[in-house]
Amino acid sequence: MDLLPILPKVLSVQVIEDAHPELAAALGAPPSRRTLGLVTCDQDDSLYAALDEGTKAADVEVVYARSLYAGAAHASGPLSGEVLGVIAGADPDVVREGLKGVLRALRDDCRFYGCGPGHAVALFPHVIPSLGTYLSAQSGLRPGDSMAYLIAPPVESQVGLDAALKAADVRLVKHFGPPTETNFGGGWLTGPQAACEAAARAFAQAVATVAARPVRGV
Repeated sequence: MDLLPILPKVLSVQVIEDAHPELAAALGAPPSRRTLGLVTCDQDDSLYAALDEGTKAADVEVVYARSLYAGAAHASGPLSGEVLGVIAGADPDVVREGLKGVLRALRDDCRFYGCGPGHAVALFPHVIPSLGTYLSAQSGLRPGDSMAYLIAPPVESQVGLDAALKAADVRLVKHFGPPTETNFGGGWLTGPQAACEAAARAFAQAVATVAARPVRGV
């Protein structure tokens, strides 16, 4: 299986040291956490996974994280990308540590891959060995649980999820039916770390197979 890493691009990182209470509340930050760290990136799922890592790097919480419609290729401006994430903390030093954790994860671990002819099909076969507070809350799992975070284009994602669920002792905790804001699909699976890794491999192999043979079975 030939997968080409597609490295995420961080487009903007900003810190608001004492956000106006009305803005902080609108973004979901509690009164005790009015320092905000804002990040935009050209890969939404990579940033979501990296934001979860930020919650393990410092005492911060993810208060806002949304994909932008149609994806990075149709961004509203040069700093927009396809996602905005916001973390909140009690003071600027804590938020900066959280942001360092986010950026480190984007640099070292969280990324899409290209497969198929010309590596034109992008997929996210990502395994999180130990969840932080953000994705555990979003998924209904516990901090420390393992997750296979599996995303691909519409048909590829559904064929891939089927393969992943059949390949290992995992269960589907959240399904993303296409179209999402960026017109992809996928799901979150959980189980033992080794099972999540096996599921991610099966997902990637199935996506690559669809990419190589788009019409089959008829």
